[in-house]
Amino acid sequence: MMTLSLTGFYASLLGILYIGLTINIIRLRRKFQIGIGDGDNRVLAKAIRVHGNFAEYTPIALILLASYELNGASIMMLHALGATLVVGRVLHAIGLTKTIGISIQRQVGMLSTFLVILVLAIENIRLFILG
Repeated sequence: MMTLSLTGFYASLLGILYIGLTINIIRLRRKFQIGIGDGDNRVLAKAIRVHGNFAEYTPIALILLASYELNGASIMMLHALGATLVVGRVLHAIGLTKTIGISIQRQVGMLSTFLVILVLAIENIRLFILG
């Protein structure tokens, strides 16, 4: 029976990060007494965007990682891609939290995320074609 233990591991690490980003929004909502939306508060708007970006990119990457694992990918490749995804998402969150402008962490984080998604997409297509 095929399991998704490696995907589960990386999904769990990312899940912890997701909860941390969510707690940050809750903390800011309480601090600024804003129940919904961002109340034109730039700090809260930035935190919401960090969380939103994570929620937009992480699910497709994890779906692709799970597919790759189920298709029999090597353990080393799964770890390399999973670790790159986690580091990329952490760096992106740090970079965007630091500034809404350009930062090296934000750039490396997004490039890492894009690279992981692209490699996984190509590898899953390759494995499908090879049967």
